[in-house]
Amino acid sequence: MLSAADLIYDVHLEDFDKKVLQASHERPVIVDFWAEWCSPCLVIDPVLREVVNSYAGKIALARLEVDEGDNMKLAGRYQVRGFPTIIMFHNAEVMDRFSSARPKQFIERFINKQMEGV
Repeated sequence: MLSAADLIYDVHLEDFDKKVLQASHERPVIVDFWAEWCSPCLVIDPVLREVVNSYAGKIALARLEVDEGDNMKLAGRYQVRGFPTIIMFHNAEVMDRFSSARPKQFIERFINKQMEGV
């Protein structure tokens, strides 16, 4: 059985390919591109955690702090223009994205729409 730590974890440039792209072949992975100084990022974090936990292992959440190490290179690779930006990956491909803090219902609709194609 997967624990919360298996489904919600921090990710960095060095392990992004393994923890996001490769892992997205097993289940969709949502990547939260966030920054410590970003108030909307701090608001959406507990909501994302709650929603991901409610899917009981069907999706994972990778948290990428853009100001740590070389993580900003990933923000550039995926053309992230503002924070937070949430990108859902499946089979190592971007499925969809949204930016800014959003309510729980929006996030659930976003995930449900993407899960239809999984």
